[in-house]
Amino acid sequence: MSTTQQLQDFVTQVRRDILRQVHQVNSGHPGGSLGCAEFFSVLYQEVMDYSTDFKMNGENEDLFFLSNGHISPVFYSVLARSGFFPVDELNTFRKIDSRLQGHPTTHEALPGIRIASGSLGQGLSVAIGAAAAKKLNNDDKLIYTLHGDGELQEGQNWEAIMYAAGNKVDNLIATVDYNKKQIDGATDDVLPLGSLKAKFEAFDWDVIELKEGNSCDAIKSALNEAKSRTGKGKPVVILMETEMGNGVDFMMGTHAWHGKAPSDEQLKTALEQNPETLGDY
Repeated sequence: MSTTQQLQDFVTQVRRDILRQVHQVNSGHPGGSLGCAEFFSVLYQEVMDYSTDFKMNGENEDLFFLSNGHISPVFYSVLARSGFFPVDELNTFRKIDSRLQGHPTTHEALPGIRIASGSLGQGLSVAIGAAAAKKLNNDDKLIYTLHGDGELQEGQNWEAIMYAAGNKVDNLIATVDYNKKQIDGATDDVLPLGSLKAKFEAFDWDVIELKEGNSCDAIKSALNEAKSRTGKGKPVVILMETEMGNGVDFMMGTHAWHGKAPSDEQLKTALEQNPETLGDY
């Protein structure tokens, strides 16, 4: 188990990786990636039981599925720094013939990636299938997922949410990045979501509200609480309130950095706010 400082150092380096990946090719999605740096770091450094000897079937290990695949920079950084592939491969992000495409894909056999998630709204459906397979195989490991809040405007999510509860898929922990922003503005302005807590409860899910979604300690506590609620007949969801662009002052409080790369000067400022801790790639 990592200390709080070790986790924070990991998060800070992941932020640097995100910023440098996106800046290098002048494309990508830094906002949501930065907002979820703590979540990914805790999940892979503290919570999940997995092997870096990657096998697609994932037998006898916890599995994670990223549904909002555009936040690939944070996913790639954490996978690399958790030992799935060399850290210096982050240099190839979004380049021709790279395994690290803008949205994660599996066609080049990238360790840690089990599904392509370019189209939003499909991750939960895949995760439910994996959860059902684990039950059929008497595999007691868990399935974890991450979804954007704007992504929940896609109808397929709600079919999956209804199915999971109706079929007692209770080896599943879904997390919603509840930053209340999407590429075109606030979710309330684009298409209001109403009360996500009330909606999930109406669909018969077990709901955990996480107000401090950028606190490693709070995330670890919420994920451990979620684990304790599995196996009781209901799927579990964590509504995780985060700040888009967290850790970079000029990216916070706005949706503007959802899918925009920083300039040279902006990168310099952002990196000064997140000093190197584990070594740049």
